[in-house]
Amino acid sequence: MGMTLTEKILARHAGLDHVEPGQIINAKVDLVLANELSAAVAIKVMRQIRGADRVFDASKIALVADHFVPAKDAQSASIAKLMKDFAGEQEIEHFFDVGRGGIEHVVLPEEGLVAPGELIVGGDSHTCTYGAFGAFATGMGSTDIAAAFVLGEVWLKVPASIKLVYSGTPGTMVYAKDVMLRTVGELGIDGATYRAMEYHGSTVDELPITGRITMANMAIECGAKNGIFHADEKTIAYVRERTNRDFIVEKADPDAAYERTIAIDVGQLEPQVACPHTPDNVHPISEVVRDDLRVDQVFIGSCTNGYIDDLRVVAGILQGKTIAPNLRVIVNPGSQKVWMQAADEGILSTLAAAGCAVNTPGCGACFGGHMGTLGDGERAISTTNRNYVGRMGSPKAEIYLASPATCAASALSGKITDPRTVEHLEWTPTRERAGSRGTTVSLIESN
Repeated sequence: MGMTLTEKILARHAGLDHVEPGQIINAKVDLVLANELSAAVAIKVMRQIRGADRVFDASKIALVADHFVPAKDAQSASIAKLMKDFAGEQEIEHFFDVGRGGIEHVVLPEEGLVAPGELIVGGDSHTCTYGAFGAFATGMGSTDIAAAFVLGEVWLKVPASIKLVYSGTPGTMVYAKDVMLRTVGELGIDGATYRAMEYHGSTVDELPITGRITMANMAIECGAKNGIFHADEKTIAYVRERTNRDFIVEKADPDAAYERTIAIDVGQLEPQVACPHTPDNVHPISEVVRDDLRVDQVFIGSCTNGYIDDLRVVAGILQGKTIAPNLRVIVNPGSQKVWMQAADEGILSTLAAAGCAVNTPGCGACFGGHMGTLGDGERAISTTNRNYVGRMGSPKAEIYLASPATCAASALSGKITDPRTVEHLEWTPTRERAGSRGTTVSLIESN
């Protein structure tokens, strides 16, 4: 019997010829990730391990400050300092402080730290993002991360795999976020618990890298251990632009055994919205707009949708317009590099002119910790990945999840709005525009 993509990667990292679901293995890691919150606990645990004075390989650890950036108070500043001091002490090669990095899951691929066939663990549940590049990547608790710091290996139970096959061409204003919201809606928040979600089909083959990132990122919203795509020419080109190190591209065997196969036709899919208070409470936009839901905040960014493709879509909708009154629109580019590219293309000035606040890249608003929290009774529509009670602040607030296009359309009206009903332009960088507003088009090639 052949192996799935996840099984092939785990077998190689465990030094085994074959693995199967349910098997417990010890596997060597290629990269260990922590942010300032997970690092604080992991560092404390590592200090308690007898003889653990040094990390196993300073070049295979990445530390990213991204949850409280810039620090919001003395306590968060102390946590950030703890990680910074540890990075200096251990001579950690990949340390990304505020102003030099951004959101961990945006920064690591950007910096060439993720490649096909690798095994990556991180102290954050959305570490599964790197499955977009054909890697096995999963989140772990800080105690496990401490052990990985020291040993360079982890123990895992090999997950069974679910094969997801997508067909059809997304329609106007339907993006990878809509496809993945529909997937979460069909599977449920526990429908893939401790499973590998393996993405297949003509639809995902055509997605840009950022679209695949969005879908891999939200595998955890189905309870999955990891989400993973096969690396293709598009993947390899992206990675090769950022690193020269060797990597192995694995492929699932033709006779691999899957727990189940799910086929999803996206050809007739509308823009999707996840309604309170779970990511699987998903409805087509035509059903949601009937309730005429006014919003207090629109948030655009996060590790799910903080990429330059996303900001171009938003700028194409907002350019030359003004957001609705009595509304705040907060935009967090995913990384410093995304921020700089958006500035160079004139996106940031376009968003600011429309009335948006553009923040330092970071995770604060997404988890309700910093720079964008919600108050009692407030309603938000957001490009983030979770909408549980209290996720973005007050437990008395409501969060709706949607694509950047749906969020941008809602910013103009002040209520949840079908993006297909608003004018949208193909974004042209300011330096190339020469006074032209561009041509009205659909941006289905973006995320």
